Amino acid sequence: MPTPHYGQPRYRVIADELRERIERGAIPPGALLPTESTLTAEFRAARGTVRQAIAALRADGYVTTEHGRGTYASLGLLAGGETTARLPTTARREVAADPELAALFAVEVGTVLVEQQSIDRSRGTVEAVVRTYRLLRPRQ
Repeated sequence: MPTPHYGQPRYRVIADELRERIERGAIPPGALLPTESTLTAEFRAARGTVRQAIAALRADGYVTTEHGRGTYASLGLLAGGETTARLPTTARREVAADPELAALFAVEVGTVLVEQQSIDRSRGTVEAVVRTYRLLRPRQ
């Protein structure tokens, strides 16, 4: 039976609606998208259809998905919805606090910290390098 959305697959209609929300700022860059169950209720669609829509948005660079955390509107969007094809790379490692970090965290020099480095590349060039540090929390 034909669907009432002019011959487009249902997932594409959902993806287009979500893309429009992202482009007009209703879902700002970095914001969490509604859950799959919320989207299935809103669009009256099967979970697999919603997943296809999100996969299409991910392929187009409009969203990123973090396992166990959710799907976010991409930070790599320019005005007008043009994507920058950003490829973030993240690495984590344990490092010893140097005097500056030790002073900031009010710990002894050499205390183990977790350093997370994220490198944002766009079209083959590095756009940003961000390093964050956290105290290593012992496992309980």
